[in-house]
Amino acid sequence: MNPLAIQIEQLNQELSSQLPQDILNAFGNSVEDLKTKNMGDNSIQAGQQMPEFSLPDAYGENIHSTQILKKGKMILAFYRGSWCPYCNLELKFLQDNLSRLKEKNAVLVAISPQNPDHSLTMVEKNNLEFEVLTDHNNDFAKKLGIVFQLQDFVLPYYQNLGIDLSLFNNNKENTLPVPAVFVVDENSKIVYKFLDVNYMNRVDIEELIQKL
Repeated sequence: MNPLAIQIEQLNQELSSQLPQDILNAFGNSVEDLKTKNMGDNSIQAGQQMPEFSLPDAYGENIHSTQILKKGKMILAFYRGSWCPYCNLELKFLQDNLSRLKEKNAVLVAISPQNPDHSLTMVEKNNLEFEVLTDHNNDFAKKLGIVFQLQDFVLPYYQNLGIDLSLFNNNKENTLPVPAVFVVDENSKIVYKFLDVNYMNRVDIEELIQKL
């Protein structure tokens, strides 16, 4: 088991002991419902061209994909938001391995629908040294086919936990990206894709590095 997976398993055990069973059941049912959508097959695939984007960073400055690709290969890590403990574990782990990614001439960029203020707080809290961009309304992620509507039956459980997506994302859509990681070469071609509708499963850093 890779180091990130070990950390996630520890988090799973902690949450299982802390959260009521009805919340755990609702989250599990949400994942099972997403599995029926076949998002892995219906989303953008390795071998296709990654669309261009221009998205604001944590300081509100727009970053264009062409700027990034001038520096080397691009790793796009889509995450749900700073309220998600699994996302925080993944981003911290990517930060811990950032030097290994840079050695492969790759530039890491994280993308979520949360507003730049929340991203800035997360960057400062976790000492992140890579770009963290805001995809408002998930407009870019929708082009990739990796966005889903959070089910009505699970929304109250999010709210009971203090997760108000309208405040994080500045909209009423209740849409989120599926956690996904893409490697894009200098010609904008996707050479690697990781996507899993189960938010508890995250990219294997060794597999990612092998694809760079």
